[in-house]
Amino acid sequence: MSYYFAKTLETDFESAVQRATEALKAHGFGIITQIDVRDTFKAKIGVDFRDYRILGACNPQLAHEALKIEDKVGTMLPCNVVVQDVGGGRVEIAAIDPVASMRAIDNPRLKLAAEQVREKLMRAIGSL
Repeated sequence: MSYYFAKTLETDFESAVQRATEALKAHGFGIITQIDVRDTFKAKIGVDFRDYRILGACNPQLAHEALKIEDKVGTMLPCNVVVQDVGGGRVEIAAIDPVASMRAIDNPRLKLAAEQVREKLMRAIGSL
C-alpha cells in the first residue's frame, strides 16, 4: 500500500501552491503550517534545492474527532501535502494517505476516522 497519493500539473510552482490551497479549502481543510524547504535548506545548510513546500492541512472537525478517539494522534497531525517542482514545467502535489499512517495505531475507530480524511484529501487532490 502506498503512503501517499499525488497528481502532477503543468503549471508554475506558485500557481500550484495556490491551486492546492484552494482545493483543500473547498474540501474542508485549512493550511495551518507551511514549510518552504528550498528556503530553509539554503538558509540553514547553504544547499540549493528545487521549489518544495510542505503544507500542513487540517480539517478541524475531523482532527477534533480523531483526538477524542486517540489523544496521541496529534503526533501525526496535520496532514502533510507536498508541492514540488518536478521539472519541465510540471509540479507534483502529493498528500499523505492517513489510512496508511494510522495503521501504526491499533484502534479500529481511528481507522474509520482516517478513511473520512482520506476521502476528502483524495477528492481535493483529484479536483486539481
